Amino acid sequence: MTLNDRSTYLPYPTPAHTPPNDSNIPLTVIVSSRAVIFDQDNNLIVSPATLTLSPQTGTIISILPTILPPTSFPPNTTYIDHSPHLLLPGLVDAHVHLNEPGRTEWEGFNTGTRAAASGGVTTVIDMPLNAIPPTTTANGLKEKIKAAEGQCWVDVGFYGGIIPGNALELLPLVEAGVRGFKGFLIESGVDEFPAVSSSDVALAMTTLSSTPTTLMFHAEMIPPITASVGDDVQVSLPPLEPSGPLTSYSTFLSSRPPAFETYAIEEILSLSHLAPELQLHIVHLSAIEAIPILRAARDRGVKITAETCFHYLALASEEVADGDTRHKCCPPIRNSVNRDGLWSELASPNSVLQTIVSDHSPCTPELKLLPDGLSRGCGASHSHAREIKGVNGEIISKEEAEEREKGDFFASWGGISSVGLGLPILWTAASERSEPISITDVVRLCSVNTAAQVGLSHKKGGLRPGMDADVCVFDDKGEFVVGREQMLFRNKVSPYQGRKMRGVVKETWLRGQKVFERDGANGGFVDKGGLPREIEKDQIHPPIMPLRLTFLGQSVELRSISHLFYTPPPTLPLNPCSKSQPIASDKNVLLHVASLTRFGEKPVFYVLRNR
Repeated sequence: MTLNDRSTYLPYPTPAHTPPNDSNIPLTVIVSSRAVIFDQDNNLIVSPATLTLSPQTGTIISILPTILPPTSFPPNTTYIDHSPHLLLPGLVDAHVHLNEPGRTEWEGFNTGTRAAASGGVTTVIDMPLNAIPPTTTANGLKEKIKAAEGQCWVDVGFYGGIIPGNALELLPLVEAGVRGFKGFLIESGVDEFPAVSSSDVALAMTTLSSTPTTLMFHAEMIPPITASVGDDVQVSLPPLEPSGPLTSYSTFLSSRPPAFETYAIEEILSLSHLAPELQLHIVHLSAIEAIPILRAARDRGVKITAETCFHYLALASEEVADGDTRHKCCPPIRNSVNRDGLWSELASPNSVLQTIVSDHSPCTPELKLLPDGLSRGCGASHSHAREIKGVNGEIISKEEAEEREKGDFFASWGGISSVGLGLPILWTAASERSEPISITDVVRLCSVNTAAQVGLSHKKGGLRPGMDADVCVFDDKGEFVVGREQMLFRNKVSPYQGRKMRGVVKETWLRGQKVFERDGANGGFVDKGGLPREIEKDQIHPPIMPLRLTFLGQSVELRSISHLFYTPPPTLPLNPCSKSQPIASDKNVLLHVASLTRFGEKPVFYVLRNR
């Protein structure tokens, strides 16, 4: 079962202008001996490639499965050869908490998207909670967009939230362009985003049943009968009968067993008949026990998918030292056997795990309650500040803060910080396995499928003519050790600190403009080109008059330009023009002949539309 692609319903906006017909259009050409592109059967392959980008429209003009020399292009073309590094589509991280406005001391649009750009991520989708106000109303969405303006280094989209009592806000949020909805079946930890009941879920499903959106769930619930568990677990406090020291990770892990996830998923599935056409999705799946439940549901026709996270694939519970609360998240990081099971499912031809995301969920160092040995160098200020701001805005005095036990897994905030580190984290973990996944698998799981999950697959997630010119230049052989200078998110608290990584992002291009260059000036950051633009609507283009071309003595009339995107297959002989020759235009559309060839007895035109 593939992800629900909603791009035909909620189209990603196109740029507002195109170059005039008589302009001498400057091009950017990026080539490499290795690029992840699509073949003629729509399969991802690694191939030499020439990517021609339009900085004016922000789109890919053409892709040829060979390396063309600079002499094939006009003199004013910017030509860059990145061989032997990989050219990948920009990653789409479909699960990020940017926390602005309201908790900008945790993260913000500037720092979060800057970190994303450094890691080859060109689109992030911001979760509806941890900002104040949350994105549970249309007005809340407007506040978030206002806060994001002028701050984004990459493109940003937004999810809506489902909470008790906001059912009437859901359809207006769909109309405003949110990329899906998320609800918690267990308390989130922040007051303004309470958990939903089964009746709330049922109401959300029926409300959204005929809309082209996705309903997502933090799938943890306390089963009705579970030994030594009480309501306090829902707010990340110690269970009623702790099974060991609160600074021991095994104590925390046992307090949130796989049954929390499986019970929640069963509850969701029991209601799925209310909206059989609605796409359902489980965020940050951790427990492998949930996989057969999801597969069985999918086999009987339920439209449900799941994601997992970099930390569940790279980390294991038995490796977590006492008090190292940098590893705390919910659902928890489980043992290496569980980790192996997640990898096995990813390798399955028809896996229920369709995407891999960061679930970047940061906080201030003080809220992690790190022991002194781990808090040095992370920016914690509790030794100097008179008071500390708590999760829900409460003020904690210095004396109260000092009384809290450091390394308490139950009292510390749960969340892993990793935005911008995901590609090397995944590539490192994959490289260490006996049957590693390929770079095409990484692109499928972190770009193609994540773009489809949020309805942007016609603009994001792949290297295709006509799509946004989002490119990640990746050195898959490079290595580095994660230090403060690699953690570009606001607070330098991450379980990956000090770990050796394989794979270095050399450059990141967003809609035809370079935004990050490793070891460049200004920390490598070139241009802040990102926009909170997913909510805009497509402009309506006027009808295009028929175009008549003459080629090899034959007259050909083009009545439609809607399907004139082609990537010539590798087996097809190519006769590229030395220049991109304008053939027709109006104020909205500019057509170029990129290459001409004969295919059998009929001429084939590779005609490219610059939106």
